Amino acid sequence: MSRFKVALFTGNYNHIRDGVSLTLNRLVKYLMGQGVEVLVFGPTAEPPAMEHSGELVAVPSNKLPGRPEYRFSRSFPSDARKRLEDFDPDIVHIATPDLLGCKALRWAKRNDKSIVSSYHTHFASYLKYYKLSALEFLLWKYLGWFYSHCRHIYVPTPSMAEELKERGIESEMKIWARGIEHDLFNPDRRSDDWRAGLGFEEDDVVITFVSRLVWEKNLKLYAEMLNRLKQKYPNVKALVVGDGPASDGLRELLPEAVYTGFLKGEELATAYASSDIFFFPSDTETFGNVTLEAMASGLPCVVADAAGSKSLVKQENNGFLAGIDQKDRFFAYLERLVTKKSLRQEMAEVSVKMSRNYSWENINNNLLGYYKELLEQEARL
Repeated sequence: MSRFKVALFTGNYNHIRDGVSLTLNRLVKYLMGQGVEVLVFGPTAEPPAMEHSGELVAVPSNKLPGRPEYRFSRSFPSDARKRLEDFDPDIVHIATPDLLGCKALRWAKRNDKSIVSSYHTHFASYLKYYKLSALEFLLWKYLGWFYSHCRHIYVPTPSMAEELKERGIESEMKIWARGIEHDLFNPDRRSDDWRAGLGFEEDDVVITFVSRLVWEKNLKLYAEMLNRLKQKYPNVKALVVGDGPASDGLRELLPEAVYTGFLKGEELATAYASSDIFFFPSDTETFGNVTLEAMASGLPCVVADAAGSKSLVKQENNGFLAGIDQKDRFFAYLERLVTKKSLRQEMAEVSVKMSRNYSWENINNNLLGYYKELLEQEARL
């Protein structure tokens, strides 16, 4: 099948700018460029946080309690359903297993459509940060039911696929990684003037954290490690790039850090390249876009030994991994990098080389191939 239609259902497309929305917008833009018709269904906000690709059919939504920057869909109204029926997709791609995703799943099953899903958010790992770990069993039970109806699940890393399999999810999993814009993120963006403008001295070792500032990114561990390092090494400096609901709380824990707020484009690329070490102890990532951006920018990376990050960082090659409960190990790894400039340089070179394996063009072309493979298989049935 050379030409076909895809209906994409997502809980996040243009109302907030994050890894999920950026990934899905890149996919839609690529698919349309290849002649695939795409119609997106999901919540929105006024004004939206970003200009989106393709046509978005907005569905009713509310702000998420405690996290008002996010929205959750509360229904799949008749006008949106009519638009879907008129569009008559060949594939229903559900990126978020929420209420809207569940209604899309039921519609697709009733209408005998090919159903696929992509795994973007490791919801179960979020629960402990909100003292909801008791709900983990029920969450996995629901996810097992949901994904059992999907012909494909597109996961960002092999390690994420293994974790889902260990949880009893048996649908066919295919790797849909993430890409990097190498003309934007690269070591040539390093700027001594930019560093000086933020008050960093030439011999300062800048340890950077880049992400939305939310507690599930393990901000407390970042703050604790930087405070410990600064007590022993006065030239260690903390750089925090991002914004979010935990911003004030982090500033209380780490008052001496430099906070840039949200950055994008060349400003973000310069921030990465002008740093010395990337420290990202979050264990809630399914891939770790920021880790890949740091690698492409020429940084050694110290990250959590979790499903997303450990597919990017190779121990003792381009950085170090440690469990989120291994605080002394994190400190030791960071200390080695702080005190050994030659090690930082060696690992930085490896990071850049490893990042070359990730191209958005190739990665989204792989997903297009998965779509075609599925449709060809079903045409033979």
